[in-house]
Amino acid sequence: MQKLKKIIGYFTLILAFFVFILYLTGYDYIFKAAKIVYGNGHITSFIDDFRFFPTRKINNDPNNVWHWPKHTRYNQINPTQRLLDEHHKMKTVAFLIIKNDSLLSENYYEGYNKDSLSNSFSMAKSMTEALLGKAIKDGYIKMSDKVVKYLPDLKGKYAQEVTIADIASMSSGSNWIEDYYNPFHITTEAYFSEDLSSLMLNKVRIDNKPGQKFNYLSGDTQLMGMIIAKATGMSLSEYMSKSFWQPMGARKYAFWTLDGKGQTEKAFCCINSNARDFARFGKLYEHLGNWNGNQILDTAYVKKSLSPRLISSPYYGYSWWLSDYKGKKIAYMRGVLGQYVIIIPEDHLIIVRLGKKRDFFPNGKPHSNDFYIYIDETYEMLKSSM
Repeated sequence: MQKLKKIIGYFTLILAFFVFILYLTGYDYIFKAAKIVYGNGHITSFIDDFRFFPTRKINNDPNNVWHWPKHTRYNQINPTQRLLDEHHKMKTVAFLIIKNDSLLSENYYEGYNKDSLSNSFSMAKSMTEALLGKAIKDGYIKMSDKVVKYLPDLKGKYAQEVTIADIASMSSGSNWIEDYYNPFHITTEAYFSEDLSSLMLNKVRIDNKPGQKFNYLSGDTQLMGMIIAKATGMSLSEYMSKSFWQPMGARKYAFWTLDGKGQTEKAFCCINSNARDFARFGKLYEHLGNWNGNQILDTAYVKKSLSPRLISSPYYGYSWWLSDYKGKKIAYMRGVLGQYVIIIPEDHLIIVRLGKKRDFFPNGKPHSNDFYIYIDETYEMLKSSM
C-alpha cells in the first residue's frame, strides 16, 4: 500500500509539472481542446461542436423567407448504390441535388434533417470571401489595399507588402502552419483560442514574399475576417445577416462560433447552418452575384473569385476551390470533414454534401476521392431524371 501511494504521488507530481509547463509555454488551450474533443468521444473537431463554444447569431428575416422550389421529379430518383455506399462510409448527414434552381433530390442521414445545424468548417472561408466582396461593393475596402492599413500591428519581413488580394487567394507568405491534428500547431490553438485577434497579431508573421505561391492557410482568412470587421464597424455575424442571410431569404438563423472570450468570429471556419441555407451561396455564385434580380455581389468580383489567381495553382481562386473535372468548370466550397457546396454552372447544377468524414486524396490531386464520387453519381442520377 505504501509503495502504491508513492507511485501515485510521483505520478501526481509529474502530471502537475506537465500542466505547469503547458501553462508556462502558452499551450494551456490543449486542456480545453481535450475536454471538448476527447471528452465527447472524438479525435478531432466534429460537426456539432458549436454547442461547446460561444456563438453569435446570424439572423434571418422571418418575413422574407425564400423557399427552394421543388423540381417536378423531387425525390423520385433513387441514389445509386455507389453513392449510398459512400454516404455510409463517410457518414453523410445531408445530400442535396439542385437542378435549375429547384430541389431535385434531398436526403438526410444519421438522424439529421432539413433543419439540423451543422458546422461548415472551411466552407466559411468562401462565405467570408463573399463578405469581402460585399465590403468592396459597399465601398469599405479595396482588393489592392495593404493589410496593414487595417491591421497596423501585423508582423513580419513582408508585413508592409501583403495585400487583401494576397490573403484572399491564400498567397500571403505567412508563417502559419496548417495542421488539424497536431495540438501544438497554431491551427489547433486558433480553434480553441480565448483571444483570437491577439493570437493573430502576436504569432502570425508575413515572413515570405506575398503573391508568389499558393499555400492553404486558415490564418489568411482569419486576417481577412478581422479586416472586414474593422472596415465595416460590424461583427462578421451582423454583416453576414444584413448582406446575405436576410437578402437571400434564409429559412433559419445560423450561429458563427467565436473565440473563448466571445469576441471574434472564427472566420476560417464554423458557420453552423443547414444544407438548404448553405446551398444559397451556390446559387448566388452560379448566378454571378445576382439573387433573384438583386445584384448582391458585383459580377466581375464573382468571376474573379472563381478564377485562379496564380498559374501554379489552377485549382484555387479567391477562397473557392476549382476543378475542370470531366471538362466542366467546377467551383466549390469545402470543409475539412467533407462539407461541400459544388456548383457546375454550365449544367445549372448545385450539389451540397454535409457529413462527418472526408475520403482520401488521390496521389497528387488537390481534390479528395469523395468529391469525384459525388459528382459522378449525381450525373448518374440525372440520367434517370431525363
